[in-house]
Amino acid sequence: MTEQHQTITASEALLLIERLVQFAEQRGMIEPLDRFAARNALLDLFRFTEPHGGEVPVEELPSPVMLLEPLLDYGASVGLIQGNTTTFRDLLDAKIMGLLMPRPSETAARFASLAQEGGVQAATDDFYRLSIDSNYIRMDRINKNQYWRQPTEYGSLEITVNLSKPEKDPKEIALLKTMAPSSYPKCLLCAENVGYAGRADHPARQNLRVIPLALKGESWFFQYSPYVYYNEHSIVFRAEHTPMRISSDTFARLLDFVEQFPHYFIGSNADLPIVGGSILNHDHFQAGRHVFPMETAPVDAVFADAQAPGVRFGTVAWPMSVVRLSGADKAEVLAAAERMLAAWRAYSDPQADIFAFTDGPDGSVPHNTITPIARLRDNGEYELDLVLRNNRTSEEHPGGIFHPHQPLHHIKQENIGLIEVMGLAVLPGRLKTELEEIALLLTGGKAYDPSAVAGGPLAKHAAWIESMLREHGSALAPDAAADVLRDEVGRKFLDVLKDAGVYKRTAEGRQAFARFLQSMGMTAQ
Repeated sequence: MTEQHQTITASEALLLIERLVQFAEQRGMIEPLDRFAARNALLDLFRFTEPHGGEVPVEELPSPVMLLEPLLDYGASVGLIQGNTTTFRDLLDAKIMGLLMPRPSETAARFASLAQEGGVQAATDDFYRLSIDSNYIRMDRINKNQYWRQPTEYGSLEITVNLSKPEKDPKEIALLKTMAPSSYPKCLLCAENVGYAGRADHPARQNLRVIPLALKGESWFFQYSPYVYYNEHSIVFRAEHTPMRISSDTFARLLDFVEQFPHYFIGSNADLPIVGGSILNHDHFQAGRHVFPMETAPVDAVFADAQAPGVRFGTVAWPMSVVRLSGADKAEVLAAAERMLAAWRAYSDPQADIFAFTDGPDGSVPHNTITPIARLRDNGEYELDLVLRNNRTSEEHPGGIFHPHQPLHHIKQENIGLIEVMGLAVLPGRLKTELEEIALLLTGGKAYDPSAVAGGPLAKHAAWIESMLREHGSALAPDAAADVLRDEVGRKFLDVLKDAGVYKRTAEGRQAFARFLQSMGMTAQ
């Protein structure tokens, strides 16, 4: 449904323009000499010929949002926004802020200068702040996400319900059906997005800036995600639009990155459907300044490899199947990772229901791949977590044998990508209202009617609701009901990770995991 907005006057809009220019100058988005050009560009956008003539209050605002929202209302009133829907408001929002941004080359030069003078952390701090101040990172929406910690035997998992991406208006959905397909930009990750005006089916990116990088001698770019799921959530993408492929080159690029950004981790989604990410057609990584639960999980079994005496190998105490490689010699760590990838790609163990290949209509179909994560430790050691993945399906599990199984789909059905692998659940926004409805049943605010549940939006949760009512009844205090639901959701996410684990955390699973490592010539320590 389209939101209701308040129309402001032309004189109020002129004052907002002055305040927005002041905000941009305070935040270093523009220099004092840029003020006139920035003001005139905004006046032209809003069809004014003269600026505000009165005083402008001196203020320091934490965000441009309180200025942008009424300006967007004015834009809608003078015909600058089609239908005044969220999507088209966002297009104008990015256009406004794009007029207050430094040129891409200036942003890159500033990053390089700060990195040289104060270190790369100072440069990322500044670039992250620019991405927020420009409203490219929509902190006003991200702050609506629900977040809590879930204690488990594997440590404290992070649970989020993603409320930051606005839903499409029905009118927008109807419009999308009438639009001709476009091939520019090729995808959301291409560098051609920088400065792009957007359209109903593609976001505006006038306020996007990217930093050029060299990884393994190749041209890559660094930017922040507009909907950060964790602190300084970054996207590192290849300049060339090429499909994702986990290879020895992948590991080399990851370690090149952590050498340049030692305060960040970096990882890659896997490169096969089901176990891979949502964008497999453009090679990219995700990075950031965040300690995920998997990173703090200890090694529970240690192995040695005579071919890599300087590398420590350990299986991680984690619901998914993780081999941690650590060593001070970069070349030796890379060689060990390359060898493990090659071994896993070809490895089958029928006893553990693992098959590297199956027959398909076009020949042999590969199923084994790896989700890699890299870090550079304070002691100078390189660390690679290699998460073993397999995307085979079966009649019992058509969505994936090592994928959330059907009883968990009411909570999480989507791919288990890099972020979830590391222990941060990104759950669909629909859960907010569904959990609120279930809470009413647990508190007695609404009587439980099985037939009504079966015919409504809670139908997918019916068995779960009945289980909770049997255990907790229908007279919980509101806070107690909220605690029960958070715990239930958190435990289900743990089950999601367990389903996605190739080797289960059982005696048989540990033995099967060891068999794989021993097949490479490794010995348990």
